[in-house]
Amino acid sequence: MGHRPLASTAALVAVVVVVLFAQAHVAGQVQSPATTVTSAAKAWTPPLMPDGKPDLQGIWSNATLTPLERPKGLGTKEFYTEAEFAELMTRVRKGDVGPEGNLGAAASQPLRYDLSLYGFDLTKARFASNRRTSLIIGPEGVVPPMLPEARKRNADRAAKDKGHEFDSHENRPLQERCILMGQESLPMIPAVNDNNLLQIVQGTGWVAMLHEINHHTRVVPTDGRPHIPQGIRQWQGESVGRWDGNTLVVDTTNFTGRTANFRGSSEKLHLVERFTRVGDDTIIYQFTVEDPTTWSKPWTAEIPMMKTEGPVYEWGCHEGNTMISNILRGARVADEEAARKTGK
Repeated sequence: MGHRPLASTAALVAVVVVVLFAQAHVAGQVQSPATTVTSAAKAWTPPLMPDGKPDLQGIWSNATLTPLERPKGLGTKEFYTEAEFAELMTRVRKGDVGPEGNLGAAASQPLRYDLSLYGFDLTKARFASNRRTSLIIGPEGVVPPMLPEARKRNADRAAKDKGHEFDSHENRPLQERCILMGQESLPMIPAVNDNNLLQIVQGTGWVAMLHEINHHTRVVPTDGRPHIPQGIRQWQGESVGRWDGNTLVVDTTNFTGRTANFRGSSEKLHLVERFTRVGDDTIIYQFTVEDPTTWSKPWTAEIPMMKTEGPVYEWGCHEGNTMISNILRGARVADEEAARKTGK
């Protein structure tokens, strides 16, 4: 479990602003799928930055009880009625989420003796304000079935790694190594109450996003440059952005399929994110993922992000302690005990 000591983010934001207004490199126009603008966005005029682009700045939270995939009992039901949603929220305030909700970090855990100490008060959690029954949109409401070749690819990878999980720090998950945490991974899948803040800072030709968790800052150029060469692969892929009306469209490719694969995807993963401010306190975050080597068709999810006062606290993973060395040392002790038992 990471710790979150109180610290000011003023210095970090100042650095980000300097980066944002640095000299932009202009290149070809980025191409990505067309965006869908909600009726709410059409009826509301967002504030503008000095360069005339919509102002997305602020601290936002995507915390939600709404599950990524629709519960089976809801069938093809995409939205709750107003009455159903009100009843659902009444239950939540009593601590009753039921089968419709995704507890995530708000679930009772033996290592967190007092969930309220960390802000995980279930009665203050909420379902997505758009009343969707799942974050994935459409009548199916679930991730498409994985292709047979993808299942085999992932099974082969698991079989190759089996028995070697503790050979080295490189065999441990990226989250355990504090390289890439859950909520900072792309696309941004929300949890309930666990480190869900995202601070957005803008400048001409750039948009920067500071994740609360792991203090990771993602800087997205919006100056029309192309993607870097396909031979260069990165944990978070490589993002380039453009404006489509009032929507920021971020196109990400160049993922690595070695370890940081999303739900069993490969390095062919292609992500298109859309950020549309639809009110003073709301941004609609929508993402579409496709990978022709993993799923038979693309799929899309939609998450409302609500404005919050913050602040964004510093989040520490395990810098300076001995978690990884203790894990590996424990594995070596287990190996020695097993060897003594077998006489080898």
